[in-house]
Amino acid sequence: MTELRFDNRVAVITGAGRGLGAAYARLLASRGAKIVVNDPGVSMGGDGGDAGPAQQVVDEIIAAGGTAIANTDSVATPEGGAAIVEAALKEYGSVDILIHNAGIVRRGPLKELSYEDFESVLDVHLRGGFHVVRAAFPRMCDARYGRIILTGSINGLYGNRDVVNYSVAKAGLIGLSNVAAIEGEEFNIKSNIILPGAVTRMAEGLDTSKFPPMDPELVAPAVAWMAHESCTLSGEMLVSIAGRMACAYAAETRGVHRPEWTIEDVAAEIEAICDTHAPLRFPPVPTGHLDHLRYSFEMASKN
Repeated sequence: MTELRFDNRVAVITGAGRGLGAAYARLLASRGAKIVVNDPGVSMGGDGGDAGPAQQVVDEIIAAGGTAIANTDSVATPEGGAAIVEAALKEYGSVDILIHNAGIVRRGPLKELSYEDFESVLDVHLRGGFHVVRAAFPRMCDARYGRIILTGSINGLYGNRDVVNYSVAKAGLIGLSNVAAIEGEEFNIKSNIILPGAVTRMAEGLDTSKFPPMDPELVAPAVAWMAHESCTLSGEMLVSIAGRMACAYAAETRGVHRPEWTIEDVAAEIEAICDTHAPLRFPPVPTGHLDHLRYSFEMASKN
């Protein structure tokens, strides 16, 4: 198979000073991409700042013969998101690939989590995603090319204890990616979600001793393929954990139609309503929203 390369492509990667983001940066750079390594070097809780992590990854890339610059702006503000994209435009003249990987963690049970901890996590993960997509998307439209990869999580699909802020943020990114995929279709812009599983500093405090190998480098090829010009997916979610790769997606049961409903009718039909045999899938691209409406309206017209 021909090697998939990224020569002359410019990739902006947030949260690229460590862990998954650093693995993505190194892999794309090794295949010819010019990289903006963004990382403000904050603690896992989002405090402080250190230019060292981003610069270290840049130094590694350059030492290996690649091209990269460091950026320490924060995705948590509109101004920061715009500055990250502007760094790519100023240095390289374009932004072809955007990978939003920046993240922080502030844990707490739902009944105790502070509003500050809730908002701080949304600022980086969800609002941060919007800030960089909003800045890059018009440029990609003008160039009629773009690849966007947002970092979701199985917590955004299934939830988990003590991370309601993280789960909400990751679920919200699915909507952002879907809209970018729909609106970007006519401009050859593809947007997808990576649902990664890797042992990084975000796993601090967890017992990972019995986990199988879960290095960030196991996830990087999936992200790199979604960032490549040959990527065929848009509006999709790829799972990559411990060497397992899969596609996650939203689905509906076939449902039950009645011209009128009572509370008792719902109780009587709930098993049929929730019957998962032969589920329906409406991919966001090209017309998932309309396909959902069409199916529902057709069922109504037949009864």
